Amino acid sequence: MESQLQRFLDVLSVERGFSDNTIAAYQNDLSQFIAWLTNGDRPADLPRIGGWESLTQDHVDEYVEWMRGRGTYAPSSIARKIAALKSFSQYLTIEGVVESDPARGIAAPKVERFTPRSMSQLEIERLLAAPVERPDAHRPEAVRDKAMLEMMYSTGMRVSEMVALDVEDVDPVLALVRCAGRGGRERQIPLSSEACDAVTAYLDSARKALSLTGDPALFLNHRGRRLTRQGFWLILKTYAANVGIEDITPHTLRHSFAAHALEGGADLREVQRRLGHVSISTTQVYRQLTAATAVEGD
Repeated sequence: MESQLQRFLDVLSVERGFSDNTIAAYQNDLSQFIAWLTNGDRPADLPRIGGWESLTQDHVDEYVEWMRGRGTYAPSSIARKIAALKSFSQYLTIEGVVESDPARGIAAPKVERFTPRSMSQLEIERLLAAPVERPDAHRPEAVRDKAMLEMMYSTGMRVSEMVALDVEDVDPVLALVRCAGRGGRERQIPLSSEACDAVTAYLDSARKALSLTGDPALFLNHRGRRLTRQGFWLILKTYAANVGIEDITPHTLRHSFAAHALEGGADLREVQRRLGHVSISTTQVYRQLTAATAVEGD
């Protein structure tokens, strides 16, 4: 159970860009839930579970009632713990660990609307230029890094989607990449000319030098294996630090793609499709972000 929780925390950190403090709060709240599931505080008639696949709505409902009945938690603390539980429950459902969301019956606590951070055009230019400005820009790793950064910004992919790409998923000639998104929803995303050039350069030389194991992955590490989300995050943070950009995560590139596309006049529905959002309301957050940025610039 702890290993599944850790994978969830990794997703929050790498894909969603949550801060270290938020990750720690999620870990504490969900570890408390695990302790409740496995110790004597739960009702005697509630089955003990050996793994998350056995989690039911009854477990979640009883746990929430237990928290409320203790009288030691402030409403804001209970709301935070419920939010963590709902998020983790949704993750278990998406990953196929449970058949249906065990926390679906809990009223969602009121939380402030998330405002994504978008990089400026100047910051993007500095970041994308960083791999070719390093002293060893000819090395395969630098060529690979340029291709990854250009692809992330060109497509707005999640980092998990990018590292899951195989060579056959990319067609530089047609300037398209095939992406397997969440819930098995596949989409084709156009590539910018800069991304096509960078990916082509990587495929023509650098990837051949890194391909030591026959791994079909598009982006390889120095051992010839598929690059991981954590590996890309470390690469991104290094380049960002080198060019003086702070508070950046892989998701910042996704936010920047969406915000800049809308600033450039892109259709909201098309941005939604490229991002793989199920709901248009999720994409509309970026329109609000661009409007706020425009006001600040007046």
